[in-house]
Amino acid sequence: MSNPISAILARQPVLILDGALATELEKRGADLADPLWSARVLIEQPALIQQGHHDYFLAGADVATTASYQATFEGFARRGFDAVQSAVLMRRSVELAVAARDAFWAAHAGERGRAQPLVAASVGPYGAMLANGAEYRGQYGLSEDELMAFHRERIRVLLAAGADCLACETIPSRVEARAIARLLASEFPGACAWLSFSCCDDAHICEGDEFAESVAELDAFPQIAAIGLNCTSPRHAAALLQAARPATSKPLLAYPNSGEQYDPASKQWSGTAEPETFAAAARTWQAAGATLIGGCCRTTPADICAISDWARA
Repeated sequence: MSNPISAILARQPVLILDGALATELEKRGADLADPLWSARVLIEQPALIQQGHHDYFLAGADVATTASYQATFEGFARRGFDAVQSAVLMRRSVELAVAARDAFWAAHAGERGRAQPLVAASVGPYGAMLANGAEYRGQYGLSEDELMAFHRERIRVLLAAGADCLACETIPSRVEARAIARLLASEFPGACAWLSFSCCDDAHICEGDEFAESVAELDAFPQIAAIGLNCTSPRHAAALLQAARPATSKPLLAYPNSGEQYDPASKQWSGTAEPETFAAAARTWQAAGATLIGGCCRTTPADICAISDWARA
C-alpha cells in the first residue's frame, strides 16, 4: 500500500489540509441550495471548483479535498442521472482537483520546501446522501454490510479516477467507520484513506460513542493512514485529540468548522470567525497531537494561509 500522507509527514511536521470548498463556491456565485450541495456545481459550473482548489493551494494547502462529499449514485439518481452519468460526475470531481494541483505545481514546484500536494477524494457519510442533517446524528438503522454496499461503488470510481487517497469524512457513526475500514481492507487493499468523525462534545462522536474508543477500533486497519475529527466545533478539538492520542499510533487530524454555529433544520449559520483566531486555535490542536490540520465548514483560504504561515515558519 502506498501511503502519501506518511511520505509528506516524513519531511514536514504538519500536513496542511484545505478549508471549506462550498464556502468558496458560494462566494463565486454558486447556488448550493440543493440536496446535492457542492456536487451540484460538478454539473453546472465545474470551473469554479477547479479555481477553488487552486486558491487553497496558493494559500498553502498540501491537499485538495474533492467536491464529491455528496456525490452519490443515489443522490444523482434523484436528479435524473443514471449510473454511468453519475460515475462521470464523480470522476470529474477528482479530475478538477488533479488539474488544479498540476497547474499550481507547474508554477510553484518546491517553493518554501513544499512537497507536491495531494488530491484526497471526499467520501461523505450515508447521512450526507440523505441531505437531512443525519451526518450529525447517525442512527441510520443500517447494518455494516448495508453501509459497505452503499460506499463500495463510489469508492471504486473515485480511486480509479486517480485520487492519491480518500478523505472519509464527517462520519457520525462507529458502525459506519467500521464498514468503511472493512471495505477498504477486503476490497481495496492498495488504497490509502483518512477517516474523520463528526463529534458533538469533548469526548463523543455524534452518534454517542466515545471518540477515543472509536479511534482505537480503527488502529488495526492499515488502509486508514490517519484518524481524527472534522465538521466539529473547534472548541472541542483539543480535548478530543488529547483523548485520542493514547488510543492510536496513527497520525491524528483535525479540521473543525470555523467556530460559527450551524442549524441543520434551517441550514443557516450564525456567529463570526477570524483567520487569526482559527490559526491560533490550530496551534493548540498541534500541541494536542494533530499533524494534519485544516478547516471544514465556513473556513477560507485566509484561514489556511494563517495556518501555513506558522506551520512553515
